[in-house]
Amino acid sequence: MTIPMIIALAITIFMVILIMTEKLPFGAPPILACLLLVLFGITDIKTAFGGFSNSTIVMLASFMAIIAALQKTSFITSFKKAMYNMASKGGFRAYVLLILVVMLGCSLFGTGSTAYYVLTLGILSTIPFNEKLPGSKIIASAGFAANHPLIPMNVALQYGIVVAVLESAGAVVGKVNLVRFSLVNLILSLAYLAWCLIAYKNLPNHPIAATTEDAKSSQGEKASELPKWKEYVTYGAFVAAVAGMLLQSKVGDAGYVIPGLAVAVILAIKVLDFTEIRNSIGAPIILMSAGVIGIADALGSTGLTALVGETVANMLGTNINPFLLVFAFCVLTSVLATLTGSTLGTVYIFAPLAIATCLSLGLNPTAAAAAIVVSGWNGHFLPIDGMPAMVMGIGNYKLTEFWKFTIPMYFIRLLALSAGALLLFPM
Repeated sequence: MTIPMIIALAITIFMVILIMTEKLPFGAPPILACLLLVLFGITDIKTAFGGFSNSTIVMLASFMAIIAALQKTSFITSFKKAMYNMASKGGFRAYVLLILVVMLGCSLFGTGSTAYYVLTLGILSTIPFNEKLPGSKIIASAGFAANHPLIPMNVALQYGIVVAVLESAGAVVGKVNLVRFSLVNLILSLAYLAWCLIAYKNLPNHPIAATTEDAKSSQGEKASELPKWKEYVTYGAFVAAVAGMLLQSKVGDAGYVIPGLAVAVILAIKVLDFTEIRNSIGAPIILMSAGVIGIADALGSTGLTALVGETVANMLGTNINPFLLVFAFCVLTSVLATLTGSTLGTVYIFAPLAIATCLSLGLNPTAAAAAIVVSGWNGHFLPIDGMPAMVMGIGNYKLTEFWKFTIPMYFIRLLALSAGALLLFPM
């Protein structure tokens, strides 16, 4: 281990401790960590603060402003009332229903859709506080549910990556069965749903960040005073922003800036003033998400990420139980994808290593490839990536509360994923 690696690791640990102890406001620890990385010469300013020009962060910040504009519409007012009525009557039943609705929606958007989880968390944040179903019980469970399709019919991206890594590693295994791959995703989703049912009683009971200040007044909230034409323009801006995010893979960088242009329209018609927009795009959640990108890049540039991967791969050796092999690589991939923020990059590093190990043992590597690819989107135990950072921030969770839900979730998901892959693609 080199000196830069040790320093980068120490700074990262220091950041996590600050988040855990809440010595600094939410969003501040990653910024401090970026400053320290530059101070100790681990990285330059451009890299350390590159997260603030990251395309996903630009898109996410703009979308936060659009969500703020939606709060002023009659639709959201009606939605809040409907959700409040549901929460006041439902308790556990309403909790389960909300999770199922989010998972069904994910079936259309696909796993790992930034647009969908931002949309989902934005809407969930509007639900008023109620003792029978507080937001703190909803945000984590329903928020992460945006990553788990209940009907996994939109798995083309991950399926394509599985085929690509098998081919790149020189594995000739025939055509990978798409239906079986979809069932692997279903097993993962059902395991997550089971954990949500178990975790319900242990989730904290307190207002979420978006409703802490106005929890008492949300029941009697007045109808929107926006003129109808402004409401319709706001809805149009919202639809355009979502469309831009969904079509990004086809239209390129234009998809990332469409939400920003939509915000410009909202500003022009005075649905929000500049101060409101500035507060939305500079929210602590954005600072947290942007700051950790620079930290992840610094960890990768020191070679620490690659060193950890090579060490673990060597430790596994060639004489290992197939389940332990798949599970170990799933853990390695998901952990480093979370730390680096580069899911595809991490998958393309470790999937070939696992495939090569399987081939050397005379095993069919399809199960390993399928599980490892999917695991890249199933870290989330640390609040240093887009979805978990938003969940922790909006849910107003302490780090201990966050970990109480996410750490068991993490292992349950990967165990189910490994078992499902081996069941459907026997080695």
